[in-house]
Amino acid sequence: MSDTKKASDVFIDCLEAEGCEYVFGVPGEENLDFLDSLSRSDTIKLVLTRHEQAAGFMAATYGRHTGKTGVCLATLGPGATNLVTPTAYAQLGGMPVLMITGQKPIKSSKQGRFQILDVVSMMDPITKYAVQIAAGNNLPSRVREAFRLAEEEKPGATLIELPEDIAAEPTSDYRPLPKSVARRPSAEDKAVRLAVEAIESAANPILVIGAGANRKMTGRMLEQFVEKTGIPFLTTQMGKGVIDERHPKFVGCAALSSGDFVHRALDASDCIINVGHDVIEKPPFFMKHNGVTVIHVSTRTAEVDPVYFPQIEVIGDIANAIWQIKEDVRPNRDWDFDRILCYRKAELEHTNQLAQDTRFPIFPPHLVAQVRAAMPRDGIICLDNGIYKIWFARGYTAYLPNTVLLDNALASMGAGLPSAMMSAMLYPERKVMAICGDGGFMMNSQEMETAVRLGLNLTVLILRDDAYGMIRWKQAHMGFADYGLTYDNPDFVAYAESYGAKGHRVESSEHLPELLGHCHRTPGVHLIDCPVDYSENDQILNHDIKELSAKL
Repeated sequence: MSDTKKASDVFIDCLEAEGCEYVFGVPGEENLDFLDSLSRSDTIKLVLTRHEQAAGFMAATYGRHTGKTGVCLATLGPGATNLVTPTAYAQLGGMPVLMITGQKPIKSSKQGRFQILDVVSMMDPITKYAVQIAAGNNLPSRVREAFRLAEEEKPGATLIELPEDIAAEPTSDYRPLPKSVARRPSAEDKAVRLAVEAIESAANPILVIGAGANRKMTGRMLEQFVEKTGIPFLTTQMGKGVIDERHPKFVGCAALSSGDFVHRALDASDCIINVGHDVIEKPPFFMKHNGVTVIHVSTRTAEVDPVYFPQIEVIGDIANAIWQIKEDVRPNRDWDFDRILCYRKAELEHTNQLAQDTRFPIFPPHLVAQVRAAMPRDGIICLDNGIYKIWFARGYTAYLPNTVLLDNALASMGAGLPSAMMSAMLYPERKVMAICGDGGFMMNSQEMETAVRLGLNLTVLILRDDAYGMIRWKQAHMGFADYGLTYDNPDFVAYAESYGAKGHRVESSEHLPELLGHCHRTPGVHLIDCPVDYSENDQILNHDIKELSAKL
């Protein structure tokens, strides 16, 4: 019996020991030993994509859904540089990911500097850990460390570069290292007591749920806290769904930076319990000197800036910290939430009124209402980036965590389709929809072939305005001339069918719910070309809301 193993075999053994299920990617010649080893794995499946960026987005979404590290693969040079965007996407968004890249031989190479970049240095600023493997014996410790750091709060991206010659070399130290059992720290009792005293003495406290609260157990504890105290809550974009938004104490989502109904509700409060605040999101509120009391509840201390300097910090495992506060706090009979909740009532009335507009091309509030009506309780929508993201963040009611996947951190275009593909792979029994602008869809539209090849059940809803609509809206809002942001599109129906998917085109407002229902009932990959009308974005998102909320 040999007492050595090929280093790439050891790498796969280590991935298996970590519970890796998939490796997403586009291999190159520098990965061929790794690919050979992967082909013999009984538990890890290779998912071949058409672009490294899509592989990275899929791995990040795996991490987002499961809390376990998603793994993706690319070769050296251009393969590695194509992973930069999804690496930053995972790092900012708090999604555990391991990026594996190849490299030319480091001990003896006859190819000069062909395709060689310092990938580790390139990735170092946007990862939690980036390392080149210089000896196969180091693999067990390096892989364990990469997974540990990727999943440790705040989760994020890690990178291991495996050079071609190291991958092929015999390795004697080949046993995977065992996972350690880490205990998440509890918040200090003194900090909890200060928070409870501030909440109990407030006249009308409010709860803000941010990106860092979107973890497995936190939603359960937060809902119990709301049920006991009756304190209203709102979310940031990446906090959507942590508590069922049909709850009578739900105030709304801070999808805009200011001036919306939720901001008026915040202005009516004198104590903000800010749970899972992450500075990667646009602030849901702005602190002022001698203003309201802010209680920061998170795994990490607050990053102080000119508009965020909380007076009380409760630091530790968030779910446990909320439980500690819940157990200690006594609801104050003098709390008055009528003023706060009236803004939610006004927003619902305003949104429902807008949703009745059946113009064609489709009006965004009507579109959001139709998608919500078509999706089941556990259905998952995966938003790319564009102006429609604001409409969905504000108007789409999330019932469960991680059923509205959007990116309000890096806010990269091109992630919607790969994110939906990963969701459909993980949850084949649930309805999944990618919602993309025409610009974002075309950035990774080649993955339609991957989706068909994988046999996924998936609907891709393309909101077509033949422009980079978000930037065009900002351009108009800032008083600039309409310039440089419009383009032509392919025939999306024919495009979908060329990949073996089913293509559909919305012909009227009445046709939209019919198509959505058909696609959800029919297996396979569907694409819906849906023309949208963004002409009143500025009026509704900047003027009507402020005027209506100011009257309350």
